[in-house]
Amino acid sequence: MPNTQAVRIDPKTGTLIRQGVPSIINPPDLAAVELALRLRDQYGGEVIAVTMGPPPALKGLEHLIGMGVDYGYMFSDRAFAGADTLATSYVLSEGIKYIERERGRVDLALFGQETIDSSTAHIGAQVASWLQWPYVYYVRKAAISDGRLVVERTVENYIETYELPLPAVASVAIRAFKPREVTLSGKLRFKRERPYKIVSNKDLGLDPRCVGLKGSPTIVAKVTYLPEIPRRAEVYRPRDPRDGARWLLRKLLTDSETRDLILKALWGG
Repeated sequence: MPNTQAVRIDPKTGTLIRQGVPSIINPPDLAAVELALRLRDQYGGEVIAVTMGPPPALKGLEHLIGMGVDYGYMFSDRAFAGADTLATSYVLSEGIKYIERERGRVDLALFGQETIDSSTAHIGAQVASWLQWPYVYYVRKAAISDGRLVVERTVENYIETYELPLPAVASVAIRAFKPREVTLSGKLRFKRERPYKIVSNKDLGLDPRCVGLKGSPTIVAKVTYLPEIPRRAEVYRPRDPRDGARWLLRKLLTDSETRDLILKALWGG
């Protein structure tokens, strides 16, 4: 995905301008990858990473294979550009079917909780809907028992346990699993063996009207840019915590708006 700290918006289409923007791995997805690797280490099988994006997204697969992922697929085509979550999930679900035709049955599809560029948390549920597979959100623990997926999730103050038949789809809660480090041997394997495949729409054979911007019913009606807040960077090295607190309070009270907010909070005005 594009680095959201450097991204710009096309004012006409309301879509992200990716040109010149570095690609990064969506951070919540790393928890899902870590869970997949742990399940493989415990029960066997193969972990396949899947991404959809322009050519720079290949750097993400390099990172994941460096973590220990067995193989990667990148679905990349100009026809996929400008996709909303519906069009993206359609390509990914058809991509899973493509992988099954090439490598055999897929038992479990894991997703991060959400993406940091839109935070919709739609993709996992939508892929499950396209595939007609059972689905669960916010997974924090998972195991395989008698050919079924047993998961635990936390919702507000409750811990819930679900048992799903396979194949299934699950979205992993943010920070549920700490991702392992990339290894040198994993990065060398990526360079030497090229354990990945780049798949275009020519390979998938999807109707161009159902993918990318054409297949996206979401309409960005308006984009509003917030002005940058000016910052006054100051460094103060206090003698002790009490001195630091006094200095900070004086600084806050010299700003009239901040002073008024503090007084209202203290006196309930």
